[in-house]
Amino acid sequence: MTKLLVPAVLCLLFCAAAVMGGEKSVFDYTLNTIDGQPAPLSAYKGKVVMLVNVASRCGFTPQYTALQAIYEKYKDRGFVIIGIPANNFGAQEPGTNQEIKTFCQSKYSVTFPMMSKVSVKGDDKTPLYQYLTDKSANPKTGGDIQWNFTKFLVGPDGQIITRFEPAVTPDSPEVTAAIEKALASVKH
Repeated sequence: MTKLLVPAVLCLLFCAAAVMGGEKSVFDYTLNTIDGQPAPLSAYKGKVVMLVNVASRCGFTPQYTALQAIYEKYKDRGFVIIGIPANNFGAQEPGTNQEIKTFCQSKYSVTFPMMSKVSVKGDDKTPLYQYLTDKSANPKTGGDIQWNFTKFLVGPDGQIITRFEPAVTPDSPEVTAAIEKALASVKH
């Protein structure tokens, strides 16, 4: 009886801890790649991740150049950028996933992961963005997405480190300093 009781009690304790104290993280979510395949963000555990809601016809679209440059600069150190197309602002991402992929590769030579188009605000907001913008879960970085190219920097543990608004360029000193600081905690 005791041999059966100990594993059962341990299971109950771990399950209760997971339900009660299970702190959510970015790695709890799954998106689809731009090609439509499931992409669990847990695949990026241990890396520093920048999530960016992108659009092809926005005044900030040229930020793709800087995004690709910082991706190239830091990718071998455990950094990844994930582009997440959204058509929530001024219908500036009207294309299909294939059109977005072709645009990003041909115009900006994007090689970082791109996901399928989602909604980042409103009633149809994707669960990842519900979490990212939740002020109670993320008081320092929560709040509605105001425009395209909002950037969330996520640590290797899946917790949000900071948020950069669209006008802050990906290669600005404040962004690269935050990336460098976060990368210092990545285990190689």
